[in-house]
Amino acid sequence: MASTNDLKNGLVLKLDGGQLWSVVEFQHVKPGKGPAFVRTKLKNVLSGKVVDKTFNAGVKVETASIDKRDMQFSFKDGDNFVFMDMDTYDQIYVDPKVVGDAKNFLLEGFEASVAMYEGSPLYIELPAAVELVIKYTEPGVQGDRSTGGSKPAELETGHEIGVPLFITTGEKIKVDTRTGDYLGRVNS
Repeated sequence: MASTNDLKNGLVLKLDGGQLWSVVEFQHVKPGKGPAFVRTKLKNVLSGKVVDKTFNAGVKVETASIDKRDMQFSFKDGDNFVFMDMDTYDQIYVDPKVVGDAKNFLLEGFEASVAMYEGSPLYIELPAAVELVIKYTEPGVQGDRSTGGSKPAELETGHEIGVPLFITTGEKIKVDTRTGDYLGRVNS
């Protein structure tokens, strides 16, 4: 249990019958008239839904302890993704719904942060950017410039993104895992 005075960004609360909500932002408000209160923006850990919620100052709220562990993606077993804990070498099976869009940028051996609650995985956090090889893209045409224009390219994970016209098959590029955008070439 924690008081609303102890709220901070990233803290996970257990509200509304056991649902997990992460504090995105908060503001302590002391109006000239009436009691103080805390205005928060909360994000549902599972669905990603964001809501505004107001608490009276000093009210007790239940917190949930989320365990974030660095794990390595080992392989895909049927639909499930298998991750290995880097400390204990235990393997866990993660449902594709939990992995979400991170699957577009996962290769065997990639490290990710797996958030666990009461022994079950909640979500996967990848690094902000990953380096991947272009599996296939149409060849560039003479006169393609480094500015303007893009073409589709298939990454080694099978995911397709837009890249500049000068990028060729086999090149290693940096990709933003949050947006799926091309960030630049990687010099080997």
